Amino acid sequence: MAAGGAHWSSRFAFLMASVGFAVGLGNIWRFPYVTGENGGAAFVLIYLGCAFAIGVPILMAEVLIGRRGQGSPPAAMATLAQKHKRTRNWGVVGGMGLLAAYTIEIVYAVVVGWVLWYLFKALTTGFVGIDGAVAEAQFAAVLDNNIGMLAWTLIGLAITGAIIYAGVKDGIERAVTVMMPVMFMLLVGLAIYNVFAGGFEDALAWLFTPDFSKIGFATVLAAIGQAFFSLGVAMAGMMVYGSYLPRSISITNSVLIIVLVDTGVALLAGLVVFPAVFHHGLDPAAGAGLIFQTLPVAFAQMPGGYLFSILFFLMLSVAGITSMVGLVESVTAWVEERFNLPRHKSALLVVGSIALFSVLSILSYNVIDELRIGGRNFNDAMDYFSNQILLPLGGLFIAVFAGWAMSRESTRDELTTLGPHAFAVWHFLIRFVVPPAIAVIFVMGVLDT
Repeated sequence: MAAGGAHWSSRFAFLMASVGFAVGLGNIWRFPYVTGENGGAAFVLIYLGCAFAIGVPILMAEVLIGRRGQGSPPAAMATLAQKHKRTRNWGVVGGMGLLAAYTIEIVYAVVVGWVLWYLFKALTTGFVGIDGAVAEAQFAAVLDNNIGMLAWTLIGLAITGAIIYAGVKDGIERAVTVMMPVMFMLLVGLAIYNVFAGGFEDALAWLFTPDFSKIGFATVLAAIGQAFFSLGVAMAGMMVYGSYLPRSISITNSVLIIVLVDTGVALLAGLVVFPAVFHHGLDPAAGAGLIFQTLPVAFAQMPGGYLFSILFFLMLSVAGITSMVGLVESVTAWVEERFNLPRHKSALLVVGSIALFSVLSILSYNVIDELRIGGRNFNDAMDYFSNQILLPLGGLFIAVFAGWAMSRESTRDELTTLGPHAFAVWHFLIRFVVPPAIAVIFVMGVLDT
């Protein structure tokens, strides 16, 4: 059974938790940036096709495996494999998802710490009077301040741990049903503000004007990769959240909503970030520095920049924390089940161990930057291991498991709201389209490095 027999009290709670898990810091800056660099609206069309042809089928597979297996990802997959007369070694695939979530969280927690630190800066001093050089020096000072990075990383983990500690209904549900609507309202409010503040038309052109000359095989790969990773596929979170999902709630409708909202948030975030960038003549291709080095300059120059900066980093903080909750919950549920520990002890054990490993991530920005694992520093090695190896392989095997190892009758029983033709389409995609597409992502990703 799901850890502690927990279940979502409503579809709204499940949707808010799932969207919170899928929507992270990458949605706020990476999606708009990649969109602009890959043909604008043309890329968006390809991305949407990939999200619905690849993201939706595999996300549905993850949720149905979790709900039917009623356990942590390793236990759910092993149980279902045994029921279908397959080897219980399929549980290893669930373990890959947990390892990916844990590995990602070690590095992600530090980045969320930066966001919380900048929220504190916005609240206390704002970004009054700073220019590009000062903003760059300010961020460099953050990366050199190990004590500061550790303190804010621990604050982020403490907030996440408190939510997990309280359980599914008293912790995760209560948090996400408040935090996610707040984040949506902040996004909409900031986008509306930009309509009047300037740069909005330039941002629309950047994000939505098709440039088909930029479309090539690399662009299609980028779209598939963005769709795959932005939805949180193969990170174990959706499988665990699926195990808490009552039978009365439609998997199909829920997943479609999650994908639509996740994509909508990413596009809306572009209308929050880029109007300020274009209006103040800043670099839209600043990558990770866009948030911490470029935007503070815009905040310093715009009317109402003090309030705008607070709301922006508050929105980012919510996105970061809710994603952390999904990552940590999947591992906590497994520890709770595997070692028969109470929820609070499992949460403390997982969060505490992540805190310890996050020290290595922090030091990799300065003290041990030269230390190499396979030619990469610690953070880059963790990123490569999770994003280029574990996630594509995990997604590939999940698709194969749902499409080939599980019986058609079992998957049909979980997707009862799909009509016969729609189910046939899903079954075809999960068997013949998703696996080769992910295999291409994996091979190209490895060859590219």
